[in-house]
Amino acid sequence: MMNTKDLTLKQKITQMFISGFSGSDYNQNDYFKTLLNNNLGGVIFFTHNISGVEEFKTLINKLKFDARTPLFLSIDQEGGRVERTENIHNGKKYLSAKFAFKKGLGFLKNQTANIAEELKSYGINMNFAPVLDVNTNKNNPIIGERAFSDKTSEVIKAADVVLNEYKSKNIITVGKHFPGHGEAALDSHKTLPVIDIPKQELETVHIAPFKCAIENGIPAIMVAHVLYPALECRNIPASVSKTIITDLLTDKLKFDGVIITDDMEMNGIKGYSRLEACTMAINAGITMFIFRDGTKEIVKLIDDIESAVQKGIIDEDKIDMAVGKIYKLKCRYGIIP
Repeated sequence: MMNTKDLTLKQKITQMFISGFSGSDYNQNDYFKTLLNNNLGGVIFFTHNISGVEEFKTLINKLKFDARTPLFLSIDQEGGRVERTENIHNGKKYLSAKFAFKKGLGFLKNQTANIAEELKSYGINMNFAPVLDVNTNKNNPIIGERAFSDKTSEVIKAADVVLNEYKSKNIITVGKHFPGHGEAALDSHKTLPVIDIPKQELETVHIAPFKCAIENGIPAIMVAHVLYPALECRNIPASVSKTIITDLLTDKLKFDGVIITDDMEMNGIKGYSRLEACTMAINAGITMFIFRDGTKEIVKLIDDIESAVQKGIIDEDKIDMAVGKIYKLKCRYGIIP
């Protein structure tokens, strides 16, 4: 295993970032290249990065060559509403989770196998899926058909099939959006939703699929930019809450994998400066951040986090623990040889 002790503080912090870039040539983005040179942890791809099969494979091979430490090469490929390969397939190729599940577990298993094989053929090693939310609010503007079902037992059953299929294909799954986005009435891309339901209902209905996924060995979990008054008495989203990330997810549910924030450019987290949000999240126990664009601001943010560690505002042990988890997962999936 590569030795994390050989890394500078800045390289360790940069390893905690998953970032992206516009278009299909990152060499035109000097700030993204700076992140890559400083030991970026992962890259996230969107539709605008993927023009065709061979172009995409070439892009991924270039990134692999240029990376200091082998990367998480990640994508949101749930199927249906959230599918990033539209330029390759001239539209959607797969069904959303709800409709794939409705066709039966056999269909769901085959579709998952097809998605996994396709991602693998490009060189992708991490998928931000499955959605483990239970879509209990029929007016939910952001989850809806992305959830397998509005019933907890069905989400658990479907997720089990999907997780096992991805595991067999050696693709890292990231269950989302902990501790459950299914009851939301607002879209966290646009604002900060509040899910104000009793703790017991959260546990038995919404957290239960995550608990089962953890028992099934899910390697990574994404945390939501959502307020849960029953779980966190402070007026802060789950993505920066030590009570939710460390006390509940790590300690109570015994999850020792990689914990990733939802995209930090979403409006659900815009009540804080980038530095403030990242400081809170690291101290709360987050392993990695998604920032969809590698910009000048992100390069500066990493410098600011480095200063915050040096001033004792952020505990360096938290950084070391996070990087240790990242390297462990990369080794487990053969990303780091």
